[in-house]
Amino acid sequence: MIEEIKNYYNNLASNYDDNRFKNSYGNYIDIQERTFLKNNLPLYTTHKILDLGCGTGRFLDFANYGVDISPKMIEAAKVKFQEKEIKEGSVSSIPYPENFFEVIYSLHVIMHLNKEITKTFLDEAYKKTKPNGKLIFDFPSAKRRKIVGFKAINWHGANQFSVKDIIKMSETNWKLKKHKGILFLPIHRFPDFIRPFFISMDSFLCNSFLKEYASYIIIELEKK
Repeated sequence: MIEEIKNYYNNLASNYDDNRFKNSYGNYIDIQERTFLKNNLPLYTTHKILDLGCGTGRFLDFANYGVDISPKMIEAAKVKFQEKEIKEGSVSSIPYPENFFEVIYSLHVIMHLNKEITKTFLDEAYKKTKPNGKLIFDFPSAKRRKIVGFKAINWHGANQFSVKDIIKMSETNWKLKKHKGILFLPIHRFPDFIRPFFISMDSFLCNSFLKEYASYIIIELEKK
């Protein structure tokens, strides 16, 4: 699976930014994710923060280190962020010493893995973060997918969890600090021009008691 993911993103690297996030749908998700990071990360200038699965660098403005599995994506990220340290690696093999990072975050990565690799990711992040370090990541909501009748066709985006699933997988090494939803409304069904007007309502629902029924869950764990 890892090699398949690597090849997939190598092929996408040259036009990834334009295709995925320079449109109203991608921007809608980006705003919600970026707001969470902005509210929950310390200033990277004085902390060691890793963007794991940094891709072409969509969120590298919040970190001073980046790791990605795709050499082509790394090339694109280095053009945009020449001052940052960006290395090739994976969620199961982070090329840094143990207890190195205060924070590791990984967005739109876990969805492409499987449950076995996700457990490896949790263990590897535990090794590479300092005591009381943070781990932030997102994943497709199993509760939402059950309601909409989602059926995975292949590996791409097929991984899904509930918050209870993550707690069960991580409780030995991590404790839950907070979580919220991302993308509650079926925004893909709305005309492009009207989508920005729903972001405030979407954000409210993603923080409400309904948050686990959003499309994605973003979660913050703290190392025990």
